[in-house]
Amino acid sequence: MRAQPTPPARWADAGLVSGEAVELEVRAARLGSRVLALLIDLVAQFVVALALISVLSIVMRSGLGDAADRALIGALTTVLAVLVLIGYPVVMERFAGGRTLGKMVVGLQVVRADGGPVGVGQSLTRALVGVAVEWPGLVLPLLSWTAGVAVMLTDPRGRRLGDLVAGTLVVHTRAATRGWRPLPPAPDLLAWAGTLDLTRLDDGLALAVRQYLGRLPGLAGPDRARLGRELWAEVAAVTSPPPPWAAPDWAYLAAVLAERGRRAAHRLGRTRGVTGTLWPELVPAPVVGPAAGRLRPAAPDETPDPVRR
Repeated sequence: MRAQPTPPARWADAGLVSGEAVELEVRAARLGSRVLALLIDLVAQFVVALALISVLSIVMRSGLGDAADRALIGALTTVLAVLVLIGYPVVMERFAGGRTLGKMVVGLQVVRADGGPVGVGQSLTRALVGVAVEWPGLVLPLLSWTAGVAVMLTDPRGRRLGDLVAGTLVVHTRAATRGWRPLPPAPDLLAWAGTLDLTRLDDGLALAVRQYLGRLPGLAGPDRARLGRELWAEVAAVTSPPPPWAAPDWAYLAAVLAERGRRAAHRLGRTRGVTGTLWPELVPAPVVGPAAGRLRPAAPDETPDPVRR
């Protein structure tokens, strides 16, 4: 059994999978970024509360005069608290795509546990649980705050109690791998990579390799060497035959990843060819105009090679 990769080797830890069963490169938001977003939201809620109090004061003075008693003031105060503490996150997440003002600034977004858009019911559940046992924590504040922090620190995806109850997840929207370009493998490794048995190379390990290669220029020397050795050992344990020569870690991993991508593109091309034969209406229409040469769909027998193009 191959050794499990160490946590620093995996940057995309949200565990979200696309419809094609490919793990998405999305990072789960942790305690630090979420607390920062919360602080910004608290400022925004304070401003909203001041605005509502001002409006409420004007209405009460003009419409009720001195007739407002303590019971009415208490009821209106409760409604005001509900609007600020619960209405604010629910309305913002509904109309801003799972983001409040604080999440927009920090670059976070609430999604369903399967990666889909969050619903109103889920936003409402998150807000209710948050107000009750997290912040401000109406039920045993100190104990609930401690429990909430402990849950976020121990959950593999940094979820809080409200996320666990509602089935949601908070992720970073600013991709750390934007602009990634694959490192070109050594030419003499390409022929060897074509003979590899990649049936045991799973999506998670391939994703870790891709992220390592994408961040290779920015890694410190010790970290780069350690992660390279660990990934090399993991990939070598599930692939065969071994390389013809002792290639550097990055060259070996780049060759394996390039071959895996080439085979995936080839399978996709064959699938599209069969689909076009059986259901022509599902094949996208060709692009007409000046962009046709750039956007023309590839034919089944001319599947693009992601490495050599």
